Amino acid sequence: MATTDTQTPRERYRAQLRTEIKERAWEQIAASGAAGLSLNAIAKQIGVSGPALYRYFASRDELITELIRDAYRSLADTIRTAAASGADLAGLGHALRDWALTDPQRYFLLYGTPVPGYHAPDDTTAIASEIMGTLLDAARSTADPARHDADDHPGTPLEAHLAEHRHWAGDHPAPPAALRRALHFWTRLHGILSLELAGHFTGMGFDPAQLYTDELHHLTQ
Repeated sequence: MATTDTQTPRERYRAQLRTEIKERAWEQIAASGAAGLSLNAIAKQIGVSGPALYRYFASRDELITELIRDAYRSLADTIRTAAASGADLAGLGHALRDWALTDPQRYFLLYGTPVPGYHAPDDTTAIASEIMGTLLDAARSTADPARHDADDHPGTPLEAHLAEHRHWAGDHPAPPAALRRALHFWTRLHGILSLELAGHFTGMGFDPAQLYTDELHHLTQ
C-alpha cells in the first residue's frame, strides 16, 4: 500500500531547505571545522537572505545541535542494527570503525575537540546513552564464566570504582566487570580511531586496520 504524504507544500519546502542547510553545514565543517560554521555563509550559498535562513535555524548552536543529533542517531542505529544482526562486542567495534571511516567529519563532531562556546542539550546525551547501552549488553554477554560477572562483586580496583560511579552507564544493570569491559572498549577504540582519522599514522608504515583489529582481540578476550 502506498504511503500517503500528509505534508503540505510549505512543510515539504521547509523540510527540503533544512536538509540543504545541513548539507552545506557539513561541507563547511569538512573545510574549516565546526568552529568556523557560519549561517550567513550558508545563506549566500543557497541563495537566501540571512534573516530568511534564521527562520529555519535560529542560531549556529541550533544548527550544530541538529547535526549532532543526526550523527548520534546514525551511529546509534548502526550499532543497534549490528547487534540485532548478531554482532558480538568485536563486531560492534568493526561497525563503529566502518561508520567513522565513512564520514570522519561526522565522527569528529561527536568525539573531537569541543566547539568553543557550544553546550549540547540533554537529549543528545540520551541518544549517546543508547549507544553505550548496546555496548553494555554486548559486554555483559561476553562475560568470563570464571569471573562470575553476573553478580555484583567487583574483582579489580577499577571495577570497585565503577560500581560506585556508574552514572555514565545510566540505569543499565551491567555488573562491574561488564562496566569495565565496555569502558575500556569505548575509550581505547576511540583512541585509535581519533589518531587514524586525524592522519597521525600516516607515514608510519603499518595498516591501522590491523592495529584496530588487534586491539579488539585483546579487548574481547
